[in-house]
Order: sequence, then structure tokens, then C-alpha cells
Amino acid sequence: MLTLEIDVEAPWPPTTDWEALAARAAGALGVVAPELANECLLTSVVFTSDAEVHALNREWRDKDKPTNVLSFPMLTREDLLDLPDGGPPEMLGDIALAYETCAREAADKAITLDDHAAHLLIHGLLHLAGHDHEISPQDARAMETLEIKALALIGIADPYGDHEI
Repeated sequence: MLTLEIDVEAPWPPTTDWEALAARAAGALGVVAPELANECLLTSVVFTSDAEVHALNREWRDKDKPTNVLSFPMLTREDLLDLPDGGPPEMLGDIALAYETCAREAADKAITLDDHAAHLLIHGLLHLAGHDHEISPQDARAMETLEIKALALIGIADPYGDHEI
């Protein structure tokens, strides 16, 4: 399984073990997307505030607003697929989750923050692996299917509610 380097900042509540949640999400994703099970992969995950994600979004994506999750890949999909198992460490990329946006979305969907964060971590890791839901409806469907399968492995329901797998 890939290695996660995790930093949990305020305002994320200490009531959840965010590191354990991220490890469960990444482990499940490695089952359905085996390229992400490579032990040489490293990913940093920051659980942070809307203000921090807003600043990152503005600086790196020219979008002047916060969002729920940002992913910054450091490998192309081709390079990821060419990595040998057990090779030297390779940085897959960085992920940042914005607490206030995630909490608001979870409340709006009537789901737990934990479940929503797990979904967004899986979503972000798939972006790091070269998946993109904005290319076409077929690409979106393929990415969502991987998300649903990984979430099911950790007991989380289909967040889209309209997929048959």
C-alpha cells in the first residue's frame, strides 16, 4: 500500500482518527486500483481549513474560492503505471481537504464527516493517479465506479446513488 504522510490541522476535530481513516480509504482504493497499492508511492495529505485551501486554489489553479479537496499530482499516469513494485520512493502527489467545506457538504448530504472525508480522499487519490472526471461523461463514470467500489470495501454507501455496479 502507498505511504501516507498526514498532517491534521485545526479546525479538523480530534474526535476522529483521521490518519486511520485515510489509511483505510487508501487501502480500499489499492484493491480496486492496484496501481495505488505500490509500496514505493508516497502521498502527503493535509486536513486543513477553507482559508488554506482557498489560498492554494487561488495560487495554483487561479480559482479564488475554497473547494472540498485539492490534488496536486507529481507523476503522470504513464509514469505511475511504469513504476516497479518495491522500487525507490516516488512522490505521487499532495492532497488538501478543507474542513468547513467538507463539513457543510456532509451536513447537506446528511452523511457523516468521516464518510465524506473518506470519499474525498479516495477521489483525490484517483486524481493523483491520473483519473479525471472532467474529461468526458465516460471518464467521470469510470472514476465514480472506482470510488464506489473502494467505499463499499470500507462500508460506505454509494455517494452518487445512481450507479449499478
